[in-house]
Amino acid sequence: MKRRKTRQINVGGVKIGGDADIVVQSMTNTDTRDISATLDQINRLYAKGCEVVRCAVVDENAAKALRQIKQKSPIPVIADIHFNYKLALKSIESGVDCVRINPGNIGDFGKVKEILRAAKERNMPLRIGVNSGSLEKRLLDKYGYPSFEALVESALGWIKRIEDYGFLDMKISIKSSDPKTTILSNELLSEKVDYPLHLGVTEAGSGMEGTVKSATALAVLLREGIGDTIRISLSEPPENEIDVCYELLNALGLRKKRSIDFVSCPTCGRIEIDLIALTKEVKSRLSHIKKPIRVAIMGCVVNALGEAKEADLAIAGGRHFGLIIKQGKIVKKVKEDNLVDEFVSVVEEYAEEI
Repeated sequence: MKRRKTRQINVGGVKIGGDADIVVQSMTNTDTRDISATLDQINRLYAKGCEVVRCAVVDENAAKALRQIKQKSPIPVIADIHFNYKLALKSIESGVDCVRINPGNIGDFGKVKEILRAAKERNMPLRIGVNSGSLEKRLLDKYGYPSFEALVESALGWIKRIEDYGFLDMKISIKSSDPKTTILSNELLSEKVDYPLHLGVTEAGSGMEGTVKSATALAVLLREGIGDTIRISLSEPPENEIDVCYELLNALGLRKKRSIDFVSCPTCGRIEIDLIALTKEVKSRLSHIKKPIRVAIMGCVVNALGEAKEADLAIAGGRHFGLIIKQGKIVKKVKEDNLVDEFVSVVEEYAEEI
């Protein structure tokens, strides 16, 4: 697929837009004023593969805490600002790598100018966010509801005012809790501007619901070449968001996973091995391996041999036994009781070799 060409910005050394990889990000859910807890979570996110992290700035103490958080964070830190422009200024003073503002809830444009001035002095990029919850009243009156046309008109209006001030170092996000609105908004916006776009479905929910909503919108946009950085927003520990991001990007061929890529069959009446339990245990036992290895776990020989040729390592289940296959060749036939132990050993050995 061909990526849409955007201008590039630099967020604390991480390039976003242009020919850079799509950047994976998340947001801490700790109290930013609790520096230790926030850094602990940032380190967990970093270990998962998060490349940029955002922290909520709820008051002046949180803005001040960002100084130490930024100094010790292994990845760039973005200050998340709503309503109070002075918190944006304090965060910039603390040395963050980027500030996220929603101009629609900052208020008077004179306050937005203060943020632009401070960011420009420090060569700091901004993320300009627009969402349905802060849409201007005139646009709600014009369109009747937060339609994708209203969201794009709002974004373009703010972009024009910011450009007129002379500030160009920004990425843009339009988010909705509705996947279709998110798709249409970003499709239209991408035709109008060449700024890098941050993609996400806001308030998507948790578990399967949140994952499906987010993947529905982002997969369509990414397949169209739209999007330079993403967040999967889930009502779950933020570490889980990173897993979904990489699964999505890996499935589209845009980024390789930083862990094992599992393939397993959906089960059927041919299976004579406990494939569901087998798959669950293998995944758990191999969760420590952080290398891009493709593993197939198949319940019978109908599809197994074909899948095994495409996988680095595979199990082909039989009647209470399994064949262990390495790079398309059968290396062992193992009874079901010992299959997981044997297979884990083979995978661990392979991980050491590559």
